[in-house]
Amino acid sequence: MNELLNNKTFAVHAAAAAASVALGTAVTYPLDTLKALMQVGSTGKRPLTAADVLYRVRVLSGYSGLYNGVGWLIMGRTLGLGVRFGVYEILTAFYEDGREDDHLLLSEAMLAGFASGTVESLVSSPFEMIKVRAQVASASRITTPPSIVEKSVVPPLVSRLLPRCSLDMTAMSKSISLLSTLTTRNGNILDSLKEYPWMMTGSGKPPPVSNVRTLLEIVSLEGWTALWRGYRSGIVRDSIFGGLFFGSWQFLHEVMLNWKAVNMDPIPRYDSEVGPLSPVAVSLSAGVSGAFAAAVSHGFDTTRNRSQCTVLPKYLLLERKFLMWPKRGNRFERLTGIHPADRNLLLNGIGLRMARCGLASSIIVGSYFFAINHLVPS
Repeated sequence: MNELLNNKTFAVHAAAAAASVALGTAVTYPLDTLKALMQVGSTGKRPLTAADVLYRVRVLSGYSGLYNGVGWLIMGRTLGLGVRFGVYEILTAFYEDGREDDHLLLSEAMLAGFASGTVESLVSSPFEMIKVRAQVASASRITTPPSIVEKSVVPPLVSRLLPRCSLDMTAMSKSISLLSTLTTRNGNILDSLKEYPWMMTGSGKPPPVSNVRTLLEIVSLEGWTALWRGYRSGIVRDSIFGGLFFGSWQFLHEVMLNWKAVNMDPIPRYDSEVGPLSPVAVSLSAGVSGAFAAAVSHGFDTTRNRSQCTVLPKYLLLERKFLMWPKRGNRFERLTGIHPADRNLLLNGIGLRMARCGLASSIIVGSYFFAINHLVPS
């Protein structure tokens, strides 16, 4: 009977956690869309504002475009946060083992947060890739599908690499005119050029990111490894976020416990004797911790989103590998994955990310405690 009750309690906790993550993600997702579009759409000469991004999304996709890709983020956040809190609880249980008061040091909470954030980044990366591509598509002009005549001129090789691809015949004609002075044994240069993947757009450039946004399109053109593109900046971002989030949350938790213990008589010796804190206070402290961690790690979030919006076909990746393409930037930038061209764009959308992470953390923690208090018998 006790085993059945424990299984039921665990299922209730898991369901409450998943529902709270879904609720927090759905409520704050428009802020995430605006933030991501500001990060990937800005340039050094023309940084975008939230009003510019909102106007473009409203014109091209309507207000529903603010929720493009929300399903992928909910799945990624559910798995990612489950891994984050799971790894954190395992590590903190190891730290607290053998202590009489089960007290957790601030440094231990930060180290456990760094480790949990690293694991979370590897789990949630594929979902974030598809989510960011869907957000960019909501602010991009939808191209009309190619006609039957256009489809017929696309060779099988290009069709396999990029489904629904139609060649840019204007750019192809310009390429032919540049090569017209060369002598060749093949009388039909146009058909020959079509067989090369790098001419699939007719200009030698990869297709726009809005045309490579689904899982099948990403895998067919860029390969499975593209789902973890920008893993360096992603790991740095999530490890910093996890460490600062759990460290600051532990600090605020201790402050609230000490504040509550001041008015108690006698003064409690251990934290367990103080009693539980108010769910409202815990959720607010989680929101403050989330906003603080988001502010510190925001530069790496910008780098991660911009790298995920770069279409890099498999053949280009192999070329760079064979040619031992050098990485640009100083040692810190090469280590963390920051592109030198993004130095002036790292803080774009920092206010939106702080608001999103702070609000989402408060909603997730608050709704989780609310569900547990009403569903799990005391």
